[in-house]
Amino acid sequence: MSTLQITVMYSPAPRVVHERVLALSAGVTVMEALQLSGLLVQCPEIDLSQPELFTVCIWGKKTTRNHVLRELDRIEICRPLTVDPKVARRERFQKQGTSRAGLFSKRRAGAKPGY
Repeated sequence: MSTLQITVMYSPAPRVVHERVLALSAGVTVMEALQLSGLLVQCPEIDLSQPELFTVCIWGKKTTRNHVLRELDRIEICRPLTVDPKVARRERFQKQGTSRAGLFSKRRAGAKPGY
């Protein structure tokens, strides 16, 4: 039976990443790989029974827990967003003001507005 090299990743906080590289037998599923990685024990906050909180992805694309893995797959455990990205962008834009941000922030000397 052949072995597969699988990577399991989880980021509990910004700039903190847990990464496990595993050599598993062919035919292993996503859930089996997560259990064998030890991340579910090391990070007890991961509750995969609630799919609305934690999403499991392979290379950034959502997958099911019984998906059979292939060579060099990277499993990512995605935590829920704490801030809506649209709201965060709007707040950043309001902080820095319109003169320093956006498409028209850099103007050439003597150019018309917007160019």
